[in-house]
Amino acid sequence: MKVSSNASADLPTAGSLRMRAFGILALTVVAAVFLFARPPIPQSTAYHDFADQRGLLGVPHFWNVVSNVPFLIVGTAGLWVTLRTQTAFRTPGERWAYLCFFAGVSGTAFGSAYYHLAPDNDRLVWDRLPMAIAFMGLFDAIIAERIGVRTGRALLVPLLALGLGSVWYWHATDDLRLYYLVQFYPALAMPLMLVAFPPRYTGTVYFFLALGCYVAAKICEHPFDAAIYEALGQTISGHTLKHLLAAAAVACIAVMLARRRLTV
Repeated sequence: MKVSSNASADLPTAGSLRMRAFGILALTVVAAVFLFARPPIPQSTAYHDFADQRGLLGVPHFWNVVSNVPFLIVGTAGLWVTLRTQTAFRTPGERWAYLCFFAGVSGTAFGSAYYHLAPDNDRLVWDRLPMAIAFMGLFDAIIAERIGVRTGRALLVPLLALGLGSVWYWHATDDLRLYYLVQFYPALAMPLMLVAFPPRYTGTVYFFLALGCYVAAKICEHPFDAAIYEALGQTISGHTLKHLLAAAAVACIAVMLARRRLTV
């Protein structure tokens, strides 16, 4: 009995968890105010000028195009893992957020390949739309697992609408502020939720491995795309590595789902 009492004493109280949830909400407000207090952020045309311009087999920008194939592989694998009955979910509704995440990743394979064939703002929309779905799907999955299933279920559709709306807003106004909020705020809030709230499943380490891969991917993308390309003897560019590292991040989430178990 004493062991049980000591173990329960280590768990955060309901009041403490509510305060942590309010802290995440406050961080959301601060991030939004910080971004929208700034002037509009236009899309730089230099963004489309990638270091590796080589074509191969009649495909322009070959390596930046074909390096999207891993997104389709890991996205499809993730969908299979999410749908199989052996995957640990306390409630069936928790699968929806992961399905959105992996579906968005799979869609990114096509959207990003289409964009890299002839990079411009109009094609970039089709790259960013599925990515926004993926960001919001994973964000909602962690909300459901760490803050509450009801909260996650209630926020899934609004978050997806926010993600898609951020891409539309950028394309309509040439202002990246809302899209930056959708892309970068979850990367800040998710690790905080993972640390602040007790896990309902094993495998938290895979989330942090995924985050590490994602941060490395963003570093390779900008500002080191050209520097990596030159350092590696013009064999592979930073942007191509970005695709591979981002796919590795998704693979970490798929492996986590395949291996995790319910906690007590």
